[in-house]
Amino acid sequence: MAQEESRRQKQVAGLLQDEMSQILQRNGASYYGAAFVTITGVRVTPDLLVARFYMSVMGQDDKEKAIKGLKTHASEIRRDVGNRLRSNLRMIPHLEFYLDETLEDVFRIDKLLKSDPPKDIKTNLDDYTDHYDPDNN
Repeated sequence: MAQEESRRQKQVAGLLQDEMSQILQRNGASYYGAAFVTITGVRVTPDLLVARFYMSVMGQDDKEKAIKGLKTHASEIRRDVGNRLRSNLRMIPHLEFYLDETLEDVFRIDKLLKSDPPKDIKTNLDDYTDHYDPDNN
């Protein structure tokens, strides 16, 4: 069973997300090119030594390439985060980056739900009724 995050973990995650957002706005293109990358979540381990960033990537076919770019520059990004948060954190966590495809899944499912069913599928609505008769209880 997953352990619930402590207040301090949530606080550190919020600080890291705010700083990382600013860093990505300034330097993101040099890490991953022209892709549109957003932070969808940050989880910090209970010992506050590892921060896991979940990233959504749009505008690039090879989404893993953007994540690899962040991983390649992780030590540089960590140093930048450390310079900005040294008064708030005793230890700057190790940064890990993961692709979060949740938003893409939502768009894909929404598109499927809005599309017409294939023409070769024949459905009989009588097969799907529960035969409930409100007058007969």
